[in-house]
This record gives sequence, C-alpha cells and structure tokens, in this order.
Amino acid sequence: MTQYNYQDQYEQTAHAYPQQPQHQQPQQPQQSAALAGQFAQRFQLLAGNIERVIRGKHEAIELALICLFAEGHLLIEDVPGTGKTTLARSLAASVDAEWRRIQFTPDLLPSDITGVSIFNQAHQKFEFHQGPVFANIVLADEINRASPKTQAALLEVMEERRVTVDAEPHPVPRPFLVVATQNPVDMDGTYPLPEAQLDRFLMKISVGYPDHVSEVEVLKGGPTGPQVERLPVVARATDVAGMIDFASRIHVADPVYDYIVGLCGATRTSPHLRLGASPRGSLALLRAARVKAAAAGRHYVVPEDVKALAVPVLAHRLILTPEAELREVGAVSALGEILAGMPVPQAA
Repeated sequence: MTQYNYQDQYEQTAHAYPQQPQHQQPQQPQQSAALAGQFAQRFQLLAGNIERVIRGKHEAIELALICLFAEGHLLIEDVPGTGKTTLARSLAASVDAEWRRIQFTPDLLPSDITGVSIFNQAHQKFEFHQGPVFANIVLADEINRASPKTQAALLEVMEERRVTVDAEPHPVPRPFLVVATQNPVDMDGTYPLPEAQLDRFLMKISVGYPDHVSEVEVLKGGPTGPQVERLPVVARATDVAGMIDFASRIHVADPVYDYIVGLCGATRTSPHLRLGASPRGSLALLRAARVKAAAAGRHYVVPEDVKALAVPVLAHRLILTPEAELREVGAVSALGEILAGMPVPQAA
C-alpha cells in the first residue's frame, strides 16, 4: 500500500488554499490546528444538545451535522416513530436560525414551496412573496407523498440555493439545509424520488430503533423529559457559516483525492451496478470528509474519513442491475465489496 504522511504534506502546502479569498492571509498549520480544535468543540456541543432529545443515536446525529457544515442536504428514511422529524426539529432548535416545516401531501403545489408572484394594485406591478423554502433549515416531511411536479420544485434550490420565478432569481439564506423524511412502508399513493433528486441529497441515513437502555431512558423521561421546544440554542447562524467556511479549507492530500476518484470510478464499473456515482457524488464525499476531519479536531483529511462516509454519501446514488436485484444484492453490500477491494493509502 502507498505510504503517505498527510500532516507533513499539509505543512508543506499550507500556503496554498484554493478556496480561500485572495485578500485573506493564509493560515499557518498551528493556527489551523487550533481552529480545528474549536470546530470539534462546537460540533460536539451541538451533537450533545441534540442527544438530549434523540437518545442513543450519536452516529445519525453526527451525520446530520456533517450535512449541515458541508452545505449538503439530508434524506432520512425509516419506519414511523423512530424520530426522523424529531431529529430535524432538534437540529433546527439548536441553531439560532430560521426554520420552516413543509408537510408534503398529494395536493401540495410547487408555489406552496417556492412562493408566488402576486399583482400589487397599489404599485401596479407583480411582487414576489417568498415560500417556506426561504429559511436556513427546511424540514420536508414525508417528501415522497407529493407529486413529482412538486418534488421537482426543490431541484433548483437544493443545488443552486436560489429560486427562479418569472426569470428572476431569489437566493435563499445561508446556511441552507433541506432535511427530508420518508417512510419505506405504506407506499400506496406515494411517488418515489427520481435519481436526479436523490443525487442532490448529500446523504441518506436511517435513524433506526433505539437500543434497550436508550429506550428505557426515553420511557423514564416521559413528558417531563427534555423536549425540542426546551432545547437551548447553542450556535448562531453566523457561527455555522464560519464553521462552513473553515471546513471548506481543510487540507486534502493528493492520495486522498485519488482515493475518492478511484472509489467513485469503481462504482461505475461494478458488475452489480447499472448506474454508479456521478462527479457530484465525488464532490459530496470530499465535502463530507472535510467536515468529518474538522469534527475530529484535524486540519487535514485522512482516507479513513472518506471510508467512513462512503455508504451514507454514495449508496443512495447507485442503481443495481436486474441480476443483482434477483440475487438480492443491495447497494450497501455492493459498495462494501468495492471498499474492501480498494487499496487505502496509508500514512508513513
């Protein structure tokens, strides 16, 4: 396996941050290490605050926060009653930012999400009235219950962070996160998300049932325990924006770039997969790995960051071949085979 010292390579190239504005002075490795430590503290503070309501789901909470700081979007798919909506609400309550909830139903219209232009008789002109998507955190509850036309209303805003109405763009605030939920059961009258929209979600996760100890704690807490409405705000929107900017400057060594590209490329040639990960998937995996490194208090990415996030970032972007479906080979298992066969560059 390739031997590589990621931290030394970072120190050799710390003067070059392509994402950094030219008017700013480049950060020194010691300064970046200190900022990474502060990032990790704030990240864990947010995670701990959410865990006051969502018990025993530390991994799901961390993945949701990674989506927030990677400027991605999160799709939560699980059976009813496991805390999908509560997770999204707890995240919104922990950040002093504007959030909106949209209940997706079959009669929901695209304008109910994005907004509509209304003629103002006093001024004799059309005025745009913003829809609920103009918020920092948007909860799209049961997204698969709306028609494809309504689902498509989110395509532009999720990718470009703006809504175009009457040929005029309207940007959404920053940070911007869409948390969508859907149930894998009771599929009558639902509309599965198309691949183009699934590809716009940075991650797809499941909350799952709590373990025995965590469920006992939930029962003991009952109505007097911590509730979403009582969660304290532990971060401002400006704090989140600053953490997003810092995470985008986390150093990535050349072997890590090669590992990401090789991993995504292998999904396109796998005999189990009809459609592999797109370049958008490669970029999503890179952004998520940077945030995971910062959350661990590091100012550089290691291949283990990429490997740990490969399944939640890439699995929902893959389409199985008919033969794989007949053999009941899932996207997760196919991706697991690729990860097992892909050489991981090791630090010297």
